[in-house]
Amino acid sequence: MTGPADPQEPLEPLWMLAANVVLWRRYGEGGQGQRPGTKMFKGGSKVYVHDRVSSGEECQVVGRPRDYPGYRGAYVATRHLHGFRATLVRSPAVLRLAGFSRFRDEADARETAVFLERRAWELRSCAWPYWPHPEPCHCHECLALRPHR
Repeated sequence: MTGPADPQEPLEPLWMLAANVVLWRRYGEGGQGQRPGTKMFKGGSKVYVHDRVSSGEECQVVGRPRDYPGYRGAYVATRHLHGFRATLVRSPAVLRLAGFSRFRDEADARETAVFLERRAWELRSCAWPYWPHPEPCHCHECLALRPHR
């Protein structure tokens, strides 16, 4: 008979970026269609970015997906994320899935957050440069421009 499994050693906290999935994204020919969030994450979901891929066009993230109770890792297009910010992650579930973080310290994470926020805006604004937004448009930029009630 074996005893209970040894508790895992606590994982050391890592600096990562937290971001939110855009509420609505444009898709299809000319970006005339609109969908909430992404295929894996609901709009507004918080995800933790632990690495960026291909000059900031994609990010490796960990978050709580649609219709699944735990955390999952995925690659998400940077243009579908916003509100990048540096955060010290202590959650064992997130740390186990992330496994690593490319950010050396808080300053490096903050610098990368500024870069990725700018890159995400560039990617969203350049996706369909010659096509008008659909009416009514719920994309991230249009929602940010509307006055708050």
